Amino acid sequence: MQTDEEHIVGAPLVGALFGPHSSSVGRRSDRGFIERTSRFIGVSLLLLSTLNLSPLSGQDWPEFRGPTAQGHSDAVDLPLDWSEAENVVWKVPVPGQGWSSPVVRDGKVWLTTGLSGEDSPQGRHSLRALGFDFASGRLLHDVEVIALEGPPSLHTKNSSASPTPILEKDRVYVHFGNFGTAALDARGKILWKSRVLRYVEQYGPGSTPAIADDLLLISCDGTDTQFVAALDKNDGTMRWKTLRVDGDMAYSTPLVIAAAGVRQVISTGGNVAVSYELNTGKKLWWIRYVGFSQVPRPLFVHGLVYLVNPALGRPVLYAVRPDGRGDVTQSHVAWTWERGVPITPSPLIVGREIYFVSDGGVLTCLDARNGTLHWRERLGGNFSASPAFADGKIFFLDEDGQTTVIRPGQRFDKLAENQLDGRTLASMAIAGRSLLIRSDTHLYRIERASN
Repeated sequence: MQTDEEHIVGAPLVGALFGPHSSSVGRRSDRGFIERTSRFIGVSLLLLSTLNLSPLSGQDWPEFRGPTAQGHSDAVDLPLDWSEAENVVWKVPVPGQGWSSPVVRDGKVWLTTGLSGEDSPQGRHSLRALGFDFASGRLLHDVEVIALEGPPSLHTKNSSASPTPILEKDRVYVHFGNFGTAALDARGKILWKSRVLRYVEQYGPGSTPAIADDLLLISCDGTDTQFVAALDKNDGTMRWKTLRVDGDMAYSTPLVIAAAGVRQVISTGGNVAVSYELNTGKKLWWIRYVGFSQVPRPLFVHGLVYLVNPALGRPVLYAVRPDGRGDVTQSHVAWTWERGVPITPSPLIVGREIYFVSDGGVLTCLDARNGTLHWRERLGGNFSASPAFADGKIFFLDEDGQTTVIRPGQRFDKLAENQLDGRTLASMAIAGRSLLIRSDTHLYRIERASN
């Protein structure tokens, strides 16, 4: 278990609780065991809350990769099987185009979208925040946040609304890359808008902010300049901005951790991954590599930071000790892995194992402490969404609406395959007893039907 000196800021890790139970999960197949394990997790998280660590809530999924920022939820009683005709509580159309992931808090589901042409007010390209009722799927809020003169230049797999919102108490923070950042209240009223982050995104926005204390932390790796910035979440003003050196374009989401006696902002960029001091932006340590267009969000478990570098078409996974200073490329990389590493989906750690699916559908499981291979299996399909873990299950959503469900463990154990319509590049959310999945046209709430 992590200590107060070594944890994700604001988010204790469910995976750390599995520890010695992880191999048992791999061996036993009865659903009762899954349910008992899930209850154990819930009790353990309540104990963690008494240690002044932020407790998880199975009712909420407030940011990209959920309440832990690592793809974990303490939700239980999740569905194992679904289809267009089975276990769908509601399916509602989503106007426009966007690949931001759904987020959930206080009975509302939020995401962003971009409208163009006849669907957009006055023919502009309209960047909007959408709020849906969790219970019914009814659209409650449809707010234009930013209006552009015309549609931006985008990669074929990107959108103008790819960064995921962040929910905090009565606030909704939305980010559209260099087009702007804004805060709304829970009723959809815009509280502030900011366009202080100026850089060129040739293929559209992709980096989602992280949040810690009163700061929004944003990786801004354009084709012209690269930097990491902290905005004041209360008014959108710049608190600090630190330029990268010899960087390149990237699209990754930072991770805020506490390690080695300091709170660190971990951000992967083109040619370099850097740790910054949270309150000042001072560079603490960095590793160098060759590669750009980083997308996966870092992980932090077992005293190691896990980073992915696309490496010019041959992605590499790095496990780095976060207690160094300066250039630690030669001194603090604990291990690396170069087979089947994803360019787009983020890895996932459950207990002592790290799981990752390549963009081409090869799923790999390693020992997260030393990089030893446990197994590799081909799922098929193409993947952009990051996996999620809850209720003793790991969910892998491909780009064509199919979700493969496995049981975590040192042996491959597939539980189900489930198919929905449409393209699915956004990562799923988990809240209550439900999965929230966004396709290119619809938003689904999936939940096991009551007996």
